[in-house]
Amino acid sequence: MNDTVDKLVIFLAKRDGIDKLVKTFQYVSKLVHWHVEATDPELAQRFKSWEVASGLSRKAFRTGRFLTGFNALRRSPGSTPGFKFLAVLANAGEMVYFFFDHFLWLSRIGTLDAKLARRMSFVSAFGESFGYVFFIIADLIMIKEGLAVERRLVSSSSEKDSKELKQNIGKVRGDRIMRFMAVAANVADLIIALADIEPNPFCNHTVTLGISGLVSAWAGWYRNWPS
Repeated sequence: MNDTVDKLVIFLAKRDGIDKLVKTFQYVSKLVHWHVEATDPELAQRFKSWEVASGLSRKAFRTGRFLTGFNALRRSPGSTPGFKFLAVLANAGEMVYFFFDHFLWLSRIGTLDAKLARRMSFVSAFGESFGYVFFIIADLIMIKEGLAVERRLVSSSSEKDSKELKQNIGKVRGDRIMRFMAVAANVADLIIALADIEPNPFCNHTVTLGISGLVSAWAGWYRNWPS
């Protein structure tokens, strides 16, 4: 019990930890609002207010987040020029997303002209979608490479039950799980972004948005939870 509490404290001390918690509030309240809107309008309005407040607070908490993209580009992740190029495109899209998200937040709280909200939302969502596409491609490539590495480890080792082999395979599989979580989160967020770029019955349906938001939040929760 104490270990779980300690991990929760560490998790909530992270910017991403708080973001995933508030994101859970945001999309749970969205789904509850949709579910009770016809039967209990007063309760539905309370959850709608919670959803809006959670969304705005997340935007405020992400102030300056676009600068993390510069750090990611500076480190130039990846072992090949092609992978580095994917990383540049992915992080560039994410930087556009977080940068213009500041203006979207300011327009929605009334500091800037409210008419800017739609335009800023489109630009931010476009950058977000652009980045997510390349993050997904990069993670899928790394998952494929990880499977190849695991096969080589198994086939090249003469001691199938050695401790070192099990540790190496465990690391490869652990990385693969994290990358699957990243793909799930990015696909879910891509659906949410597409709802802003090109509204359509599927992406803009409350259930689609709600489930996508929770998948993204909980996948991120898993990735950021202390090991």
